[in-house]
Amino acid sequence: MAKRLLFIINDPAFFRSHRLPLALGAVEAGYDVYIASPPGDAVEDLTVSGIKHVPFSLVRASMNPLRELEALAVMGNVVAQVKPDVMHTITIKPVLYGGLLGRMLRVPLTVSAISGLGYTFLSKGTRAAILRRGILSAFKAALNHSRSRVIFQNPDDRDLFLGHGILKDHQVRMIPGSGTDLSAFDPAEKSSTEVPTVLLPARMLWDKGVREFVDAATILKEEGHKARFVLSGNTDDQNPAAVPQKQLDAWNREGVVEWLPHTKNIADRLAQSHIVVLPSYREGFPKTLIDAAAAGRAIVTTDVPGCRDAIEEGTTGLLVPPKDSPSLAEAIESLLLDSERRREMGRAGRRLAEARYSIEDVVAQHLAIYAEAP
Repeated sequence: MAKRLLFIINDPAFFRSHRLPLALGAVEAGYDVYIASPPGDAVEDLTVSGIKHVPFSLVRASMNPLRELEALAVMGNVVAQVKPDVMHTITIKPVLYGGLLGRMLRVPLTVSAISGLGYTFLSKGTRAAILRRGILSAFKAALNHSRSRVIFQNPDDRDLFLGHGILKDHQVRMIPGSGTDLSAFDPAEKSSTEVPTVLLPARMLWDKGVREFVDAATILKEEGHKARFVLSGNTDDQNPAAVPQKQLDAWNREGVVEWLPHTKNIADRLAQSHIVVLPSYREGFPKTLIDAAAAGRAIVTTDVPGCRDAIEEGTTGLLVPPKDSPSLAEAIESLLLDSERRREMGRAGRRLAEARYSIEDVVAQHLAIYAEAP
């Protein structure tokens, strides 16, 4: 009888873009795969190759205790219904609730993916500090048991959990990012004779460094540089750091940067770029930079957890301090002025992607963890 694998997620669109190949790989390996998530436009794209979707209600930004208890109960019903041999939870709320349920309902193996620690861990002030302490205590209650394995994408997040005694060494697994389909990207070099395109592909959140990107574009255009600066991605109304849609529309009107909505075909958008920029304040291991490397594009990103782990400084891209628009502008300028250097960085990035980021390798690493289930 096939083992049952249950994914619990809070955003079907995120799963489609970052994890669907993992579910398909598990089907191919013989698992009976279920995906539990709130409803969304991407759900129909998840129910392929016999994958079953189980709907449940979860509000990502809610802090209402009664609503959260209800969500926990609903999620518990899902776990009891599916009776998984392996439960894989992704993002903070599913990880916390799924970890607790896995412990209480004695799921044979609970796999939790820590793919970044979110808005609360970037915020300042007393309230955020109290929330962080509470969340870390909740992580320990949910994850610190013998049937729990936790996947980290960067060493900073791993060391945070180990340093707070949330996990033991034998529970920890490291997988750098979600991987990518290398065959989907054409790493052919862009012509250096056309106006260069500088692209920031991400959710439109302030903590992705959107403001710094716009400021850097303003600096460079005022200095007379001929370049096209493009923001690519949708805003996220459930995230406190969301850039308002009216601000994106205003930037389009002003013309310093262009805003384009999210596209399923990120390979095509990357193919039209020369430099990829992600000035984020903190990441797990950004798929944006994995895809940029696969597409053979030079990268400018910040020297923060996740981002610095995804490039080879000076070889596949450049690191700048976070929240530093002048330094960001200077790094972008250096690549605008040196087309051969950015092409060589792109070639090195493609080699890095081939060595470390293939989706086949990432799927194989996950399947090895699932195989630990008794």
